[in-house]
Amino acid sequence: MKKNGILNAPLSRVIAELGHTDYIVIADCGLPIPPGVERIDLALKPGLPAFLDTLELVLADMQVERAVFANEISQHNPVIEHAATSMLDGKPIGHVPHAEFKQLSRGARAVIRTGEASPYANVILYSGVIF
Repeated sequence: MKKNGILNAPLSRVIAELGHTDYIVIADCGLPIPPGVERIDLALKPGLPAFLDTLELVLADMQVERAVFANEISQHNPVIEHAATSMLDGKPIGHVPHAEFKQLSRGARAVIRTGEASPYANVILYSGVIF
């Protein structure tokens, strides 16, 4: 049995398999997940698990090079954006229109669906390297 870190086996596996510039999406419960992209569904009920809790745990396990949010988060969910940006600890952060964000999610190694029920609580995390 795994003792530390992410206990969810599919999520732990996906993070371990990431190579440089591969990316995953951490999503609220409403983001459409494209066909063919692995879905890791953590959602139990609205709000559980929360986007920020999931992001915190993923950031502890994953070497992140940069992140991308939808532009719309700045207007519709600034509290989540500010908290998530702080957690990213100075990593480069980009913003794209939500429609483009959904297009980018088609290339993700996986979409991690949380129970977050607030607007635009989605982020793309690009894998870095540990050396």
